[in-house]
Amino acid sequence: MANATAVAYVYKGVDNKGNKVEGEINGTNPALIKAQLRKQGIIASKVQKKPKPLFGGNKKIKPADIALFTRQMATMMKAGVPLVQSFEIVADGLDNEGVKGLIFKVRDDVASGTSFAEALRKHPLYFDDLFCNLVASGEQSGALETMLDRIATYKEKTESLKAKIKKAMTYPIAVIVVAIVVTSILLIKVVPQFAETFSSFGADLPAFTQLVVGMSEWMQANWFFALVTIIVLIGGTLEAKKRNKNVAHLFDRLILKTPIFGAITYNAITARFARTLSTTFAAGVPLIDALKSVAGATGNSVYEEATLKIRDAVATGIPLNVAVRSSGLYPSMLIQMAAIGEESGALDDMLSKAADFYEEAVDNMVDNLTTLLEPMIMAVLGILVGGLMIAMYLPIFQLGQVV
Repeated sequence: MANATAVAYVYKGVDNKGNKVEGEINGTNPALIKAQLRKQGIIASKVQKKPKPLFGGNKKIKPADIALFTRQMATMMKAGVPLVQSFEIVADGLDNEGVKGLIFKVRDDVASGTSFAEALRKHPLYFDDLFCNLVASGEQSGALETMLDRIATYKEKTESLKAKIKKAMTYPIAVIVVAIVVTSILLIKVVPQFAETFSSFGADLPAFTQLVVGMSEWMQANWFFALVTIIVLIGGTLEAKKRNKNVAHLFDRLILKTPIFGAITYNAITARFARTLSTTFAAGVPLIDALKSVAGATGNSVYEEATLKIRDAVATGIPLNVAVRSSGLYPSMLIQMAAIGEESGALDDMLSKAADFYEEAVDNMVDNLTTLLEPMIMAVLGILVGGLMIAMYLPIFQLGQVV
């Protein structure tokens, strides 16, 4: 029973003064909870598992949740709270039952004598090798609270960078989807009404109107096929990217060559490279091992392969800045910062400064992109919707001229 996972229970009962009380408590089974409540002077009449809410109860565990967990654990450890008790305090303050369950599983493993790092390794979906290796390094060096603080900073910076990239991608994609939906509705529902009216004119329609009517007829007959085709193409491409390295390499290379978005992705990759290498090197991880973690953190197969080649070059004795320069993919500023860091013995600090610079560059580019795209998107929407309306009213204008 010692390894059982604690879950939330609700109870009702009376205290020593005969007052009715109710509340929530974490435990492994009702019997132990009743015994625990008796020690607190409460005679429980009813103890049951806390019912899950209909909506939003067991939410998916996101990387941002892991970042928050790491920051809170770092704060608890710095305050001198014992590790096992820190898990309980952090978990009690969370609403996401999924994260709570994960924390209690890690707590139970640690309480049974397993090291913190090994307890985390049992959940690779949420704690990658980099995270676990850094925690293990902190445990071995006796500076777990300092290491957790560094990991928390790293995770927060990484999630902030991801949020900026999503911000850059979400806005134009959302507008494009809306434009497609609005255009499809007009072609399927609105244009046919006009087409029926035009059929009674007994005159040839303008070429532009004929084109739109033809598109409308095709959409009415094939809208389901078109929708399924789009879904299959998008889903198939994403699945192929996951399963096939060549497809992933081609896809990632195309993204880098995309106007505007390519530059944002390039700076984001550079920032992740510098931030990850700075964090791992500061934690005392050997440079060769650190570069292996960096390769997986770049988020782009092109740069992952390049970073692994950099690691192989460093393993033969070549300085880091020379190996990075020979890859031909990273900017000169990063290379110069790495060179200065190697010469001064402050590689982690110089890389951290480089990461700050490129993260700020991504932030500025995303803001500029949003400002630039707004008028362009409005123009595209105006052309699509306005073009359809003009095509529909052209025959009416011509009829007016004849009359």
